[in-house]
Amino acid sequence: MAAAATTTTTTTHGHNQLKVQQGPVAKHKRPKCRGDAAPATASPAAQELVQLPPTPPESPFRIRFSPSPGMEFTSGSYAGSNGFTKFNSALTAGLLNPMSPPPPPPHEKARSSPTLFEMMASEPDIHPRVQIPTPINPVMNPLTSKPQVPQMDKQALAMQRISDILASKSPGSLFNDSASSDIKLTLSSKEGITVSMSVHRQILVAHSRFFAAKLSDQWIKQQRASVPYIVEIADCEDIEVYIEALRLMYCRDLRRMLMKEDVSRVLGILKVSAAIGFDAGVLSCLEYLEAAPWAEEEEEKVATLLSKLHFDGVAAGEVLKRVSMEDRNGTEEGAENEDVLLKLLHVVLEGKDEKARRDMKGLVAKMLHENSSQTDIRKESLYSACDGCLDLLRKHFLQAAESELSEVTQIARQADNLHWMLDILIDRNIAEDFLKTWASQSELSSSHPKVPAIHRFEVSRVTARLFVGIGKGHLLASKDARCLLLRTWLVPFYDDFAWMRRASRGLDRHLIEEGLSNTILTLPLAWQQEIMLAWFDRFLNSGEDCPNIQRGFEVWWRRAFWRRNGEERPLRQLQITAGPADNS
Repeated sequence: MAAAATTTTTTTHGHNQLKVQQGPVAKHKRPKCRGDAAPATASPAAQELVQLPPTPPESPFRIRFSPSPGMEFTSGSYAGSNGFTKFNSALTAGLLNPMSPPPPPPHEKARSSPTLFEMMASEPDIHPRVQIPTPINPVMNPLTSKPQVPQMDKQALAMQRISDILASKSPGSLFNDSASSDIKLTLSSKEGITVSMSVHRQILVAHSRFFAAKLSDQWIKQQRASVPYIVEIADCEDIEVYIEALRLMYCRDLRRMLMKEDVSRVLGILKVSAAIGFDAGVLSCLEYLEAAPWAEEEEEKVATLLSKLHFDGVAAGEVLKRVSMEDRNGTEEGAENEDVLLKLLHVVLEGKDEKARRDMKGLVAKMLHENSSQTDIRKESLYSACDGCLDLLRKHFLQAAESELSEVTQIARQADNLHWMLDILIDRNIAEDFLKTWASQSELSSSHPKVPAIHRFEVSRVTARLFVGIGKGHLLASKDARCLLLRTWLVPFYDDFAWMRRASRGLDRHLIEEGLSNTILTLPLAWQQEIMLAWFDRFLNSGEDCPNIQRGFEVWWRRAFWRRNGEERPLRQLQITAGPADNS
């Protein structure tokens, strides 16, 4: 190893500082592995699909050349004495007990008597002694109840993972090959982690536009130091990901290499590859993301990163097609979404399997509820679907009233469809027009007694849903509309209540009774009296087969007989009593 005079050259380019210093370099000779490096240029497909700007982008990394190699992942050796060497040789030859301690260093004085450890080691091994590593006890966070690994342990785990990456080399790869490399690259992070590896200038320059600009031929001519040159890149966000990106430059099949990684790691490699202008790495990462399945929480990360990087290539567009719809023939996105939702509605309304229809009704209603604030589907489109169900219900109901029972099962089916559509309208606060339409169905109401109760009671469930909506304040219809609803459908509702209570699964009787009471109490007092007195007579003759609206009846009674003989009912006096102050 020849010593050379130290010369320092500093060059500034953008946000990156380069510092070169020549010094004595020890070069270990080792037989080279067979195999060539990755091809010097990106494939024609990569150049065609990924259209990145020809000028090198401003990289977030700070690169400099330094005489200090930092921390290297190499096997260490003890600078011991001859005694240690002899002890090691004897242990290898099998002349010593493996549990025997090494001889003391030469600077320590010889002890006159053996230590307890030496006496124990010299005894024959009766039972094998197994050393159990002490586990790392995570610290529990009292707020999140999740274990927190201390900072030092995190760095130790990160260093172990980095060591595994540097040690994992495919046959013939020149990655981290100190015998053939001409650059000693040191990566350092803000967390204080520093890693050194052996790389090749020719491979870096051929694959990365960032390194091609920093390690150009002109730069080589300005250097006086002998190889390997010491290069440092500071402020790396994730050293593991940076090393993975550099290792991809040495691979022939990048896609096969990325198959071992998960989506989060590939996103990190994509970010580094875009920063250093590694076109083949960018293309391979995009192809991976286009084909690999994503978790729900990863979808937002993919879309966010691609929008920040602003790729213009075809591969990036293929990835984004998984999360966004492209315009088709100038059709607006909202109109296309509405068409899809309307198709889903009609498929559910016309489905033949009842169990599947119930499941899909819950799914579609949930999706529409979660997106109810968006203009995904117009009010007119929902009412068009309601009108179709109402026309079929009217047709089959009138046929059943004339003793034509061939399609009588369609009454319950279309009534159930209307009930489901009414839930959607109420959830979107647009059900007032439906209430007016339903209240005006006098023909259906007059034909109601002619249809057997077993086929018609599902129709009264629509009326009950309107009562619940009005009673909870979800339907703010006019006084005339509320009154017309009760005059048209209250008697049929009474007639079907016994069948509803026995045959309808999951029917909440008390909710319906409360809704009916509140609906009646929204009317003028004279109309309340007429309805309440009629209910009182019916309830005494029907009992459980009539809805119990006693609470509403009591409210009406207090309202109706609030004044007696022209005098107001005396108000309850508010009494305030003063007690001893508690100063304790």
